[in-house]
Amino acid sequence: MRIAMLGLGSMNGAILAGFLASGVARDHVVATSRSAASAQVRAEQHGITVLAEEDDAEANRRAVAEADVVFLGVKPHGIVALCEEIREAVKPEAVVVSVAAAVDLQMIQGALRADQPVIRSMPNTPLSVGIGVVGLVPGAHATEQQVAAVQGLLEACGAVHVIEEAQIDALTGISGSGPAYAFYLAEHMAAAGVELGLDPALAADLAAHTVHGAGRMLVENHDTGAADAAALRKAVCSPNGTTERAIGRLDEHGVAAAVVAAVKASAHRSAEMTAELNEQV
Repeated sequence: MRIAMLGLGSMNGAILAGFLASGVARDHVVATSRSAASAQVRAEQHGITVLAEEDDAEANRRAVAEADVVFLGVKPHGIVALCEEIREAVKPEAVVVSVAAAVDLQMIQGALRADQPVIRSMPNTPLSVGIGVVGLVPGAHATEQQVAAVQGLLEACGAVHVIEEAQIDALTGISGSGPAYAFYLAEHMAAAGVELGLDPALAADLAAHTVHGAGRMLVENHDTGAADAAALRKAVCSPNGTTERAIGRLDEHGVAAAVVAAVKASAHRSAEMTAELNEQV
């Protein structure tokens, strides 16, 4: 399988690192980057061929010419133009995968050949450490085998879920934006520690490792069916103990409702962004 990575920003870079670590042959991967300097750095970092658009106006078209899978890793507003650029160069049977937020299948498909296999994806930033989440939305012309191949590549970076496009805004609200919710919690746990007299570095370390450990416990229990998040929370809350008091205070301040509102706000904004991008096409 030959792979082209158009753009090596945070998401495409994380995906690339994941499947190279899983054993994908480096000489089967070609990437592109805007600047020659960036291309050189990325080529040395990953041990792959990286073409610079700065030096070669045909870089993207050359990169996709022999590819079986093409990952589009540019900003959302640049996806349609990139698809139009590579439309005649990409093989008709190659599957094109967008990792850009808010760009729907209709926009991607409309800028490529009418029957080009396409998959829309929504990854999150923990892909960079191999434990991310990715939602995949196959287009009408993507075969089961192509979806399985892309899923296999991405499973090197985390959990992969094949969903319907109507579900992608909700997925964005939970897993796409979700890492920021965890960071926000850790940020304010550490701030509280400082107010209680801890050294800032110690408070930050305690918060980071606590969130990390709790996340690992949750995943392991979820995957085995041993316990869900609510059960794990209740197990920590001894009657009239410190954690029960803390959770009570969170409830008094409406934190549960705020979390639900935050997820819905992210999902609604995702839908708005898609509408805005469609208006620009």
